[in-house]
Amino acid sequence: MKKEERQGQIRASIRIHLSLKKQREALEILKSVREQTKVEPDCIYTRLYRGSDDENILMLEELWRGEQALLNHLKTDIYRRVLLVIEMSEIQPEISFDRILASDGIETIKKARGKY
Repeated sequence: MKKEERQGQIRASIRIHLSLKKQREALEILKSVREQTKVEPDCIYTRLYRGSDDENILMLEELWRGEQALLNHLKTDIYRRVLLVIEMSEIQPEISFDRILASDGIETIKKARGKY
């Protein structure tokens, strides 16, 4: 088993607070970033969300095959544009990189509810 496989996938998420005035520019940048990122070989997915509770929130979420894949992405010119949007944030953005070692689906619900 490769070292990256043992380390698991990496979920990167950034939650950014922007005025509605700045959101248009930020969305344009992040949509372009999403389109370019999703074709990178080690990107499992990339998603862009707008806050439902707070219309000033944008969230970018990416899932990578491993740590090296994420580190390679963070060095790209594409990611430099994400950093530009982070700098536009009106308050300190929430940034996290989560290592996923295991993931289950409906089986967990069935188990909890006693329906195997």
